[in-house]
Order: sequence, then structure tokens, then C-alpha cells
Amino acid sequence: MDDSVIFFFDLFGTMIFAATGAVKAVKSRLDLLGVMFFALTVGCGGGMLRDVLIGSFPVAVFIHPSYFIVSIITALVVFFLSGKTDGRWSVIVYFDAIGLGVFTGLGLVKAAGMGAGVIGMVMSGTFSAVGGGILRDVFLKEIPLVFTSDFYASASILGGLFGVILLEYLGVEVNAVITMTAALTTTLRIVAYELHFRLPVAKIRGEK
Repeated sequence: MDDSVIFFFDLFGTMIFAATGAVKAVKSRLDLLGVMFFALTVGCGGGMLRDVLIGSFPVAVFIHPSYFIVSIITALVVFFLSGKTDGRWSVIVYFDAIGLGVFTGLGLVKAAGMGAGVIGMVMSGTFSAVGGGILRDVFLKEIPLVFTSDFYASASILGGLFGVILLEYLGVEVNAVITMTAALTTTLRIVAYELHFRLPVAKIRGEK
């Protein structure tokens, strides 16, 4: 496993998720501190949860200040450019899909490196990808988006299963596994978003 490539993927995913967190904070009319906090929460939260679950201590964020620096810089860029970009914020959905894919691939590979089994690898990839967003929604007193709409966590799970097959059963090289898993997960998420596809919700008596 090439640690430098893994580190690059981790920083890249952190930057993208930090941007989505900062945008959510700006749209919720939080101040600068709130924007930076949400960028850190969404950018680093999933990776921290992943490292805790697979027993990788200290967690990566506490070892490399780059994660913190990237999140803060991203927050500042979003905050100070918000007046010029607020009409284009819908594009964040696509960036978020990329982050979802990158963290799914990275999470399962890191879990594999710690000796996790198939289920552990898939769960690591999924928690890594959706953990920050869940924290964001909880802080805003909202039901996490991952549980209520869109094909989000499901895309991560399917992408993770695909990645496990590549890694464990086909012997594909690690960096290629991350890339291919990220590509499939991102594609599933974007296609589902464009087609308004979502998992079924149980019907309640009297509901049309």
C-alpha cells in the first residue's frame, strides 16, 4: 500500500467534504466560526470515525495537521466567496458525490490493512463516507439526510462491496481499488440524484 497515495486520497476527500459542510453552514446563516466548525466536522468526522472503528490510533487527523489546515482553508474560501457563488451551490451535490466515492474506497482499503473482514471493510467505507454528514445534520437538529432521501449510503455500500470483490477476490492493486470504487460509488450517487431515485419508505395508514 502506497502511503503517499492513500494520504493524497484522504486529503482530497477531506477538502471536498469540508466544502459541503461549509456550504451547508453558510446556507444555514452561521457565522465564520460556525462555517469553520462545520467544515472540520464534515471534512474530518468520517475519517475520525473510520479510524476509531478499525483501531487506527491516534486517528489520522491528530497526526497530520494537513487535515485541519485543508478544512479551514476550504471553509474560508467558501465563506468569503459565498456572495459570488450562492447561485451555483447546487453543484455541491456533485462534489459531495465525489467525496462519497473517495472516502468509501479509502475506508475499505484502510480497514483491509488493519485485518478487517468483508463486512468490516464495507462498514468502514460507508461510515467513513457518511459519518461527517450525519454529524452535520445532527448539529443542525435535522434527521440525517442519509436516512430520509436520495440513494446516498446505499451507493456507498454497493461501491464498497464492489471494492471488496476487487481487492479480496480479484487481487486488484490497492490504488486501483480506491479509484475504481470511488468511480462506481460516485456514478451511482449522481445517476440516482439525476433520476430522483430513492429507496422505498413504509406507508402509514391514511397516507396517500
